[in-house]
Amino acid sequence: MNIQEYLSQVDGFVDVYRERQVLEQAQGDLSLPREFAARMVERLHPAEIPVVVGGIREETRSAKTFRLTARDGHLPPFRAGQYVHWSVTVGGVRTGRAYSIASPPHERGFYEVTVQRQAGGFVSPFLLDEVEAGDEFIISGPAGTFYHDPLMDGDDLVFLAGGSGITPFRSLIRETVERNLPRRIWLLYGSRTPDDILYRRELREIARAYDDVRVRFVCSEPPPGYRGPRGLITAAAIRRFVGSPEGKTFYVCGPEAMYRFVLPELGRLSVPRRRIHCEVSGPPANIAREAGWPEAVRSDRMFQVSVRGRGTIPARAGEPLINALERSGLSVPSLCRSGECGYCRMKLLSGQVFVPDRVAVRESDRWFNYIHACLTYPLSDLELRL
Repeated sequence: MNIQEYLSQVDGFVDVYRERQVLEQAQGDLSLPREFAARMVERLHPAEIPVVVGGIREETRSAKTFRLTARDGHLPPFRAGQYVHWSVTVGGVRTGRAYSIASPPHERGFYEVTVQRQAGGFVSPFLLDEVEAGDEFIISGPAGTFYHDPLMDGDDLVFLAGGSGITPFRSLIRETVERNLPRRIWLLYGSRTPDDILYRRELREIARAYDDVRVRFVCSEPPPGYRGPRGLITAAAIRRFVGSPEGKTFYVCGPEAMYRFVLPELGRLSVPRRRIHCEVSGPPANIAREAGWPEAVRSDRMFQVSVRGRGTIPARAGEPLINALERSGLSVPSLCRSGECGYCRMKLLSGQVFVPDRVAVRESDRWFNYIHACLTYPLSDLELRL
């Protein structure tokens, strides 16, 4: 900064200061209330939001979309691709799950989330079979980083979706077309059968109406006579659909098995890792298959977990600690339940645990033995401090 630039900034400050003095003489004190900032932060980033189920729409045989409205009428803004944590009580167990917001940000007054039944699931059967319009719940404020950053990601976007992993992409696509944003989108959406495709008609209509949005469905187990693309989302399928991957940013969202398959396929296309965004995917279906799991520990082995000041609870090696804590009636704050956000962190005082490599534990937490309960598994008796 040269002296002229410095003086111009000083002059500008002096001008603003003098204008403020004139306004204060005319209108009195212009200072904001001391609590203004805290109130604004709470309104934009609330820890909890009481909501009402305003409507339920069936999407497929195994999925429904829930429209959630705030009891006080206010829902904070969000970025397309973010999620909320939906707290529920199932069989006396207080727990919750993270669900992507499927509606676009410019549709105010409600969030839509789509829930698909998970085989052996604990929460999804409750939401799909028990919840009715008018029921009340608590959700978190919007969270997550699975959104488009125009400065880093460019405008050529490839969305690779599997199953209910389409939900954040619906929000991103609708935001793009309804706000006329300068993005070019390729959506490659893998499902087991055509009947499992979520938002099929809506996505087809968008692709027909907007040249910059291309949609292709791929079915891994199509019925006889099916004429559409079949198989998995391979490197060859991606290249046939999007052409050269150069200059494009790839977003991946789907079940755990999809990440294990698709990420190496993107590697075969020489897509740089900085050009790949992955949404959090929850705990693995079988932790014993994860790299580094000790062969000597069976996943059904039981351990005792002493929680300082709360007593001792049983915990199975093959399930995340947060499940055992919640089942025993201990409340644990959580958001992503995928080892990313750190909201459920607690201190490990003694004992051995297994943590998958993908868990984003801060270096300082490693030094002081803090763990993420949502993706930490006991390998011995433990002592914890919540």
